[in-house]
Amino acid sequence: MGYLRLVHSAPPVPTPESACLDAFEREIDYIFATLRRLGVGFGEIEDLAQEVFMVLHRNWSTIDTDRPVRPYLFGVAFRVVCAHRRRRAREIPYPEVDTADGAASPEALLQSKESVALLLAALDGIPMDRRAVVIMHELDGIPVVDIARTLSISRFGAHARLRKGRRELKAAVWKLLRGGGIQK
Repeated sequence: MGYLRLVHSAPPVPTPESACLDAFEREIDYIFATLRRLGVGFGEIEDLAQEVFMVLHRNWSTIDTDRPVRPYLFGVAFRVVCAHRRRRAREIPYPEVDTADGAASPEALLQSKESVALLLAALDGIPMDRRAVVIMHELDGIPVVDIARTLSISRFGAHARLRKGRRELKAAVWKLLRGGGIQK
């Protein structure tokens, strides 16, 4: 144990970096309050406070530490805010900051649900053979030739059912819209 000795020494001399950091930590509330009073929004305060610290750290060796640091910090904060405003003035804002989420609005959803309910109620009044052709062609986008093949009917028969089904669907929708109401 002869190699290990306890050395009693004076507290370590603060390095310039630690002195700068200590000053910043002491004045962080003042910096935040100053930035807020200079008109900085809550979302930008932390970023601009970091810029103030970077200026303080970069210039720490030239600062007279015998004088109060708050006036210096105010000047730095003022210049940082002015530079930030100049940058913001040069930016060209987009008309919408937030991206659209792609979801329909509540009004559109309600209108869509009402339209679906109206369509389903109108389709209920059409006989099944014509209803199948109308649904396949108008809603699913299947060509008439494929409908005829799928339902084992002639192309002429598919066209005839489609034409008559469309007329019946139109009449049923008009009837429901004029006051017949939708049965739930």
